[in-house]
Amino acid sequence: MSIWVYNTASNKKEEFIPREKGVVSAYVCGITPYSYAHIGNARPPLVWDVIRRFLRYMGYKTVFVQNITDVDDRIIAKSMQTGRPALDISAEFAGEYFKDLQALKIEMPDIVPKVSEHIPEILDMVKGLVEKGHAYVVDGDVYYAVESFPGYGKLSGRSLEDMQAGARIEVDARKRHPMDFAVWKSAKPGEPAWDSPWGPGRPGWHIECSAMSLKYLGSTFDIHGGGEDLIFPHHENEIAQSEGFTGQPLARYWMHNAFLVIDREKMSKSLGNVLTVRELLGKYPAKVIRFFIVTAHYRSPLNFGAEELTAAAKGLERLETALMAMEELVKAGPVAQMDSTGIGEAKAKAAVSFDDLLQTAKREFIAAMEDDFNTPVALASLYNMVREINRLTIEEDFERTAGNVESVAKAAALLRELGGILGLFDFEEAVDAKLASYVADQIARRQQAKASRDWALADQIRDELRAKGIVLEDTPQGVRWKKA
Repeated sequence: MSIWVYNTASNKKEEFIPREKGVVSAYVCGITPYSYAHIGNARPPLVWDVIRRFLRYMGYKTVFVQNITDVDDRIIAKSMQTGRPALDISAEFAGEYFKDLQALKIEMPDIVPKVSEHIPEILDMVKGLVEKGHAYVVDGDVYYAVESFPGYGKLSGRSLEDMQAGARIEVDARKRHPMDFAVWKSAKPGEPAWDSPWGPGRPGWHIECSAMSLKYLGSTFDIHGGGEDLIFPHHENEIAQSEGFTGQPLARYWMHNAFLVIDREKMSKSLGNVLTVRELLGKYPAKVIRFFIVTAHYRSPLNFGAEELTAAAKGLERLETALMAMEELVKAGPVAQMDSTGIGEAKAKAAVSFDDLLQTAKREFIAAMEDDFNTPVALASLYNMVREINRLTIEEDFERTAGNVESVAKAAALLRELGGILGLFDFEEAVDAKLASYVADQIARRQQAKASRDWALADQIRDELRAKGIVLEDTPQGVRWKKA
């Protein structure tokens, strides 16, 4: 089987074939850190975290670059408002952003370039664009001439005429075409500025990613990703700049995630519904937030609300409870070895049925992820596996023989293995070992009390555990517990 991805450039799924065998190079546009990241900012890095994990699982080496736009109009505006240096503001909130990602168990990119640290590379590209006739200088500003690039609009599927007709920007009379955009901006009082052949100034937004992707991934790399709001103008302009400069295709595949909306409405300050990741982490466990985002395909809009988060918490609990039950059963071990021919045949039959189940679950999970990283279908394969294992170990007669316990151990290992690709079981804390030991002791006390027919003590132990958020379940295979 092969991996297929939806390529925005062709508007269809295409077989993924990396430029270099066994290596995947990707660039994803990062944040502009002028405040705490909102929940919508968490979706792209989480989507790419899952994609990276799966690619590595399939044997690929990944080189993943995500930039930090630390030179931007919004940062400058906050600098002027607060009196703090712009780079101090961006450094502070970039740090807070990565704390949020760490809480969600999102792995750091391999390379995290900052705009402010790549001014020489940006200047080299701007100079090259001017020399090649793709850019022109006006009063210290440098503009990209969109008419110089015949392919302008190919990513978004727009013509220059359509763009101009739909533009809401005030036309600058100094531009050769209304859609021309700045690759270098002349300095203004109070703004960060660097020396250039055209006088002091700072980079335009789009040139920053073009220069940094070229430095770290070369003229052509495998995947360029980001939110769907970046298709135009940002990614369209990146293509014009990079391909105008190098003469080579910028990226082989363009992948864009859909928006995250709150209560069916897009987040906006005017609606007052912007929710930061930090605020959300104060209300819900990080593992629930991560699981919630994984439940939707990355190209599908994701509605964020209390009901959806509650459903996500319950869905994750099903998988966690199943995993805990399996591992507790394995830890308890077999109750007896089978020695008769008939029982031996039962052991073999049980093991075979488990093997078939696990092979099917793994095959379906991988097939879903190979189909444009379809996480909801991949999750469905895990639920199917868990439901069938529960049926085999709880609802039907299940003997804790060595062979059957071994089958359960394989199932638990596979659930961890596949769930790990989605990052579902990365949130277990060291305290859990102490908790498990404590609960095991209390269960043993309760079992002893029941054996002594001390029902009052048995109920007291159960109630004390419930007060601590631990629920006991008596099953034919023994006592299981879970967090309430």
